[in-house]
Amino acid sequence: MDGGSIASAESTLSCARCGKPAHLHCPKCVELRLPRESAVFCSQDCFKASWSSHKTVHLKSKLSRLTASTPDEQISAALNEGWLYCLKKGQARTSKLPHFYWTGPLRQYPISSRRIVPANIDKPDWTIDGIPKIELNSDLQNVVEIKTLEQIERMRETCRIAREVLDAAARAIQPGVTTDEIDEVVHEATIAAGAYPSPLNYKFFPKSCCTSVNEVICHGIPDARRLEDGDIVNIDVTVYYKGVHGDLNETYFVGNVDEASKQLIQCTYECLEKAISIVKPGVRFREVGEVINRHATMSGFSVVKSYCGHGIGELFHCAPNIPHYARNKAVGVMKAGQTFTIEPMISAGVWRDRLWPDGWTVVTEDGKRSAQFEHTLLVTETGVEVLTARLPSSPNVFSWLKP
Repeated sequence: MDGGSIASAESTLSCARCGKPAHLHCPKCVELRLPRESAVFCSQDCFKASWSSHKTVHLKSKLSRLTASTPDEQISAALNEGWLYCLKKGQARTSKLPHFYWTGPLRQYPISSRRIVPANIDKPDWTIDGIPKIELNSDLQNVVEIKTLEQIERMRETCRIAREVLDAAARAIQPGVTTDEIDEVVHEATIAAGAYPSPLNYKFFPKSCCTSVNEVICHGIPDARRLEDGDIVNIDVTVYYKGVHGDLNETYFVGNVDEASKQLIQCTYECLEKAISIVKPGVRFREVGEVINRHATMSGFSVVKSYCGHGIGELFHCAPNIPHYARNKAVGVMKAGQTFTIEPMISAGVWRDRLWPDGWTVVTEDGKRSAQFEHTLLVTETGVEVLTARLPSSPNVFSWLKP
């Protein structure tokens, strides 16, 4: 078709929002090769006004393509697009699945390239070279900081952003969505708030959040695998804003989940709630693990011992360390003004774990499922403030919570 014919054809198109003659095409729709008539607008104002509803067209298109493909086809498509398997630092990324004794059904999938953060957003010191230099050399690795009122106010603001980002990710969960697409939601929501996704390039972690599916305990890397009906997935979000970090995670159902997985997730949620209920000045940090361990073992589950809660603020990770298991050796007592996370990881089988070849993904040794919940907390004069608490707008995804 010649240029005159193209112009004539385009002049007959109508704006998808107001119906006026239109010629501006949605760039994402062009990339996905969607029909022109559903992706053309008369002006930038119409495009912006319709974006919240129009963008669902992109997701539906992606889902239809994913549903039509087998796992092997999906891996092949990802590799053809230049995605590669991730290996631990010091080894080159590869187009071949690493040889490994996989403990459960889950496998490594290829990952996409690193996402870009705009230049105007304040960034932590590991952004370029992957090394958290201030954190590693800080005295706060050994001394628990008492936050100033100004620091606490910044923490509140940052933790609210983190909650809103996690809620956006939760709304994207459904069978057929890849964990890489969830990472994209997290990344875009974070930078839209003017914040930096703290995990991105932290000790060379390649993505903006952690997505831990089924037998993955923690630190799962978002990749090309699509979520399946019956999966469970933990999304761990941390954002850096105004010089401080806010950290939280939740484990979600994907479609129709079996009763055993529901019980595991509810128990893990209750473990965190019971631990939070004892937080106040004068309580020993070691008591957190006693509370969590008691509830988990009474429910027939085990508590992961390799990873613990941590101090947080201007540093991503610092003192105190807060183990989640019984008879731990955590030192110190809680004092007003301290901020830290509690993040129990509860497994359906044994508590022991193994590390995948990517150097990050931690899975259960027996391949059984694991769940996790996390909040960032502030010790107050009389008790505790949950800085990453659920909001009235948070999606109602847990049946045991009142709307």
